[in-house]
Amino acid sequence: MRQIYLQRQFYQLAKRMPPKLSEEAKSRLRMVRAWQALRQQGLPGGKAAEVMGISRATLYRWNGRLESEGLKGLEQRSRRPKRVRQRQWGSKEITLILELRTLYPRWGKEKLAVLARREGTNLSVRILKYIQQRGYLKDNVLYRPRYTKRRPKRPYAIRKPKDYRVDAPGDLVQIDTLDIHPFPQVHFKHFTARDVISRWDVIETFPSASSANAKAFLSTVIKRMPFPVKAVQVDGGSEFKKHFEESCAELGLKLFVLPPRSPKLNGRVERAHRTHLDEFYSAYPIDFTSPTLNKVLEEWERIYNKVRPHRALDNLTPYEYIQQNYPSMIPQLSHMY
Repeated sequence: MRQIYLQRQFYQLAKRMPPKLSEEAKSRLRMVRAWQALRQQGLPGGKAAEVMGISRATLYRWNGRLESEGLKGLEQRSRRPKRVRQRQWGSKEITLILELRTLYPRWGKEKLAVLARREGTNLSVRILKYIQQRGYLKDNVLYRPRYTKRRPKRPYAIRKPKDYRVDAPGDLVQIDTLDIHPFPQVHFKHFTARDVISRWDVIETFPSASSANAKAFLSTVIKRMPFPVKAVQVDGGSEFKKHFEESCAELGLKLFVLPPRSPKLNGRVERAHRTHLDEFYSAYPIDFTSPTLNKVLEEWERIYNKVRPHRALDNLTPYEYIQQNYPSMIPQLSHMY
């Protein structure tokens, strides 16, 4: 293959050609030339800069860069700070966050930040967001069980009186059931009771949602809630009739039954179902056929009431919320768990 070269002088001339400048660099060059011309006419540098309406220091800086670097010195330079803020977390903080995420797989950045601060760190939600963006925090969902909400017919229902006041823990506790189907041929009933004021939860499972089991769960609620229960609100399911209703009457508890097709009126306990599904059943490797399932569930109940921050309570736990706002109930709290 034949190769053709130009004479050496062409390449030397190309090296001496002025660089291609941006419009901003060309504008700066014109201003520096004009400033130099005014100085050559006898004007001091400061007076010439004042006539041109440009800072004297700016013109001296541009002129110095032109003399030392040539035309390329007039190009816009990077404005990145010379000293950037150093990150406030490292491998120690990442290890702590990963340990907390392993313990509580379904808790978000806000709750993990509260727990991290309890360990003496200064990690904020913003810092946890940076850690998540770098791929350290991942969604650890082992299994999401299929579930259905039982909604039988309600032949008769009475709404809670409009003048009934709910001012303190125990004034109204919402109770509801949930069908759990983790595997084919495996299902059970999950009972949840939630105090409307403090968000204190009591949870337990039974093979079926009979009124006898509902009565047994009511006894558990009375035992595990750190305050006297005055009223209970349920839907019109058959499990909340007969033995359950008789037990409420014997204990002197007010029993409020919701109107048909109105689960939103039991919104607190409905939200509790979702929380326990996402943060317990979907997050931990559980033996659903084990006879000790309720023992494991009781430990999760303790974590929920004494460890897990609640956004609705300004990131306090129900235990801390009662301590701060209802000091008269502290003696009962000391006997819990």
